[in-house]
Amino acid sequence: MAKTKPGKKDLDSYTIKGTNKVVKVGDCVLMWPMDSEKQPYVTRVEKIEADHRNNVKVWVRWYYRPEESIGGRRQFHGAKELFLSDHYDVQSAHTIEGKCVVHSFKNYAKLENVGAEDYFCRFEHKAAIGGFTPDRVVVYCKCEMPYNPDDLMVQCEGCKDCS
Repeated sequence: MAKTKPGKKDLDSYTIKGTNKVVKVGDCVLMWPMDSEKQPYVTRVEKIEADHRNNVKVWVRWYYRPEESIGGRRQFHGAKELFLSDHYDVQSAHTIEGKCVVHSFKNYAKLENVGAEDYFCRFEHKAAIGGFTPDRVVVYCKCEMPYNPDDLMVQCEGCKDCS
């Protein structure tokens, strides 16, 4: 991660403009794209820094949606599934619209109520080459299709086998 330059200082937190929501390093946040028709971008805050004029910048690590990756969205991808990428960037803190939570796959599957701010991640994505870690996931059916937490899996659509 970049070191703080002279005239700049690391911050412990940032309050989202127009709200009382406080963002800290490690939090996940929503950033709205210029095109209001698109879904918000999801990032994880890696560092918060202010310059001598108190302009606040955030170092972020981007999450990608399945359709933004090579291979696109597949049947087993959940509607709220994201991939943690190796794509880092610096953004103005003013572009942060709100906070969200990116759960592990296991914790997301246990949620009784999934809110608008809830997402999950089970893969890391190497943006430049399109690869994933892990490159395999646990499967729950004879057809070897990974589990989609949005679907109550009573009978597999692919092989019609009950699980």
